[in-house]
Amino acid sequence: MSKGYSRPKVYEIEESSTQAYRRKFQEVLDEISKSKEKIILFVDTIDRLQRSFKESVIFDDLRKKDAVEIYFFRENLHIHQSSNSADLIRWDMGVMFARSYVLQLEDNVKRTFEQKRRNGEWTGPVHFGYKAIHIDKKKRLRRDIVPDPEKENIAIELFEKYASGNYSCRKLADEMEKRKIKTQKEKPLYPSVIHNILKNTFYYGVAHSRKYNKYYEHKYKPLISKNLFLRVQKEFEKRSKNPVKKKGRRKFIFSGLLKCAKCGCSLSPENPKPNNIYYSCTNAKKICERIYVREEDLLKPVRQFLGQIRLDDEQINNLITHLKKNHENQALYHKKKIREINQKYEEAQQMIDRLLDLLVKGSITQEDYNRKLKKLKEEQYDLGVQKEELTQADESYHITIKTVLNIAQKAEEIFESSEPEEKNQFLKFLLQNRFIDGKKPLFKAKEPFLSISKASNHPTLLWR
Repeated sequence: MSKGYSRPKVYEIEESSTQAYRRKFQEVLDEISKSKEKIILFVDTIDRLQRSFKESVIFDDLRKKDAVEIYFFRENLHIHQSSNSADLIRWDMGVMFARSYVLQLEDNVKRTFEQKRRNGEWTGPVHFGYKAIHIDKKKRLRRDIVPDPEKENIAIELFEKYASGNYSCRKLADEMEKRKIKTQKEKPLYPSVIHNILKNTFYYGVAHSRKYNKYYEHKYKPLISKNLFLRVQKEFEKRSKNPVKKKGRRKFIFSGLLKCAKCGCSLSPENPKPNNIYYSCTNAKKICERIYVREEDLLKPVRQFLGQIRLDDEQINNLITHLKKNHENQALYHKKKIREINQKYEEAQQMIDRLLDLLVKGSITQEDYNRKLKKLKEEQYDLGVQKEELTQADESYHITIKTVLNIAQKAEEIFESSEPEEKNQFLKFLLQNRFIDGKKPLFKAKEPFLSISKASNHPTLLWR
């Protein structure tokens, strides 16, 4: 046995490393946690053990306690209690890029959902005014969506009243609250909920996929006409063009970025005096008290974070060298999958050609020919989608590396030299879960910037 260890215990973890709960993986963690002696863990490669940062946190705690050492063979990486910052960043980066790549390759679910949408089926949550029913519970057939007899008229009423020009979303929400009308999840119809209903094309027969920004004609019963929907949109447009409201409007750094941790409503900016900008909860749900927090107080943790993600030239070069080696395995996999897809596509084309010969000879009926041809064409379409997604995944991998490293070199300069609107966009890119609890910011960095900032706590990454 290499490394001088004998009598190993072998775990074959066949579970996907992206699953929410992995039983075999948990057994390994439990054994490490319960052991009174240090466990030496040998792993083929980083992405075989993990593709999520939540596991990194667990393993890092065990590493700091000297409860575990990990050898990653392909990366030639040894993680232990005294690991330096360069190795720890290599570990974090390996996890980040493994996760980035696998997310790009989750194409099976994407293709299934895309086929459903092409067939007019809705794959998201059921909208207000509709309800889901099972076609056949015994056979566990997929659900169908039908108008909800208790709420469909309410949905229609919302469109008609707003189109009249006599109601705002706030006024409609107050009326729904008085009548005790609630959503499927028994929550009030807040102004934001009503706004989303009135903007939803689903109600006149067209489903919108936000993720892909595509529209699909669906097979379910529309509740309103397209004409009524367009009248509502014109009313929205009329209100948004209010010259009094728009005049002298100023852009703020945190505009549209912050949410109240207590009620989930947005925080709005106010500028009572020059250079004094405050943010407070809009209290749209009427359950909060008005607490004001200064913009400068919100910028302090942001500037601290930007300083933490700065890497020097030597660290950048070391990371690039590591990532090139790490990408070699992924490139081999990418080429192999492209060859397999091309081969399957060619086999499907040969079957189509043979199918036509059989039709000409009269060996099969026109009906059988059409049915089998449709199936083969759909298979070719799916293979084309797979190939495109693999190509995009490979391109995205390189773009992600370049973007991350550029920002890690000069994040502070980019931010400080930008206008408020540009700073706003930059913070959207870097931060997530942007909540305010009273006056306390609860920002969380997006990966991989979170991992880079954590590395600043290691001795060799103390900033000059």
